[in-house]
Amino acid sequence: MTTSTIDPSMTMAAILERIPSAQRALFQRYHVGGCSSCAFQPTDTLEQVCKDHNILDVNEVVTYLERAAEVDAKMMVEPSAVKGWVDAGETMRFIDVREPHEIQLGAVKEAEAMDYTNSQAYMELPKDTKLVFLCKDGARSLDVGAYFVGHQFTNVFAVKGGVDAWREQVDPSVPRYEVQN
Repeated sequence: MTTSTIDPSMTMAAILERIPSAQRALFQRYHVGGCSSCAFQPTDTLEQVCKDHNILDVNEVVTYLERAAEVDAKMMVEPSAVKGWVDAGETMRFIDVREPHEIQLGAVKEAEAMDYTNSQAYMELPKDTKLVFLCKDGARSLDVGAYFVGHQFTNVFAVKGGVDAWREQVDPSVPRYEVQN
């Protein structure tokens, strides 16, 4: 018998500390925590979040969150695999979700910049469209991917390691840069 690393009485802050991908997982499966209408507070317990969102089986949520790393792993794809898809002419959208100034610092020529002015257009794509998201280091693209999975898209990927890994595996000419906060 395995012991749980989390329990329903824990705060969301404590759960996110133990399972960093828990928020993405909650949004993907239950549409909780991804936007203002389904948000929770760090001080809310998992039990309270489930109650607030009419999720009856709290123990199932615990089990699902404990598998959250597996959920992320299924979405992540190596840059070299994406390059193979591009070179093979596969039907897909390869979308760079970095901010415009980041793209200017190190563009990936094969990727299209995310159109944040018309993001609803992405929601109108067929739900089985292959979507591949790219960011600086892979974290933001997982968040964006989770958002699309949470909206029933079924063929969603995030480039593992982001542009940094793309430079290492695919195109060393992409400039290295650091994001200034």
